[in-house]
Amino acid sequence: MAAARKPLPALLAFTDPSRTPDVLALARSLPRGAALVYRAFGAPDALAVARALRAITRVRGVTLLIGADAGLAVRAGADGVHLPERLAHRAAALKRAHPGWIVTAAAHGPRASRVRADALVVSAIFPSRSPSAGPPLGPVRLAILARRAIAPVYALGGVNDKTARRLLPTGVIGIAAVEGLRT
Repeated sequence: MAAARKPLPALLAFTDPSRTPDVLALARSLPRGAALVYRAFGAPDALAVARALRAITRVRGVTLLIGADAGLAVRAGADGVHLPERLAHRAAALKRAHPGWIVTAAAHGPRASRVRADALVVSAIFPSRSPSAGPPLGPVRLAILARRAIAPVYALGGVNDKTARRLLPTGVIGIAAVEGLRT
């Protein structure tokens, strides 16, 4: 029998070494039902941090996804993984191997509509300070992509308390942020 997968949260909070230096404080600040995407980027203490995040998120009712590292997700007891676009093709295999996991994937263009993840994180929607952000798609192009995608879509990039309202008619299931959430 397959393990039950958690429902998709409406809010994804992404960590970033320079923009979210205290990931534990971020985890403690998230509301019940949100998700934290821990991106270790090869940090030597990644397992210890991931396990500390798991302890916090479990108590707080927050979903924990690990960025780009299924092995770390397994060792930390995470709820799933978030794949960068370059690894999105692995989503279906990871879902089969870990039926209880949530598997999300980054998406930045029209090919995103074919990714077989549980959800896509599309960026950048609005101008963003992220060093990897491309030109913003805007709400109209986001809505078109969301209608064509075979997976539900989150909006990332320049999303904050002012821009989030512009996403209401786009069909996204939620928002994702790195800096839009302050601890």
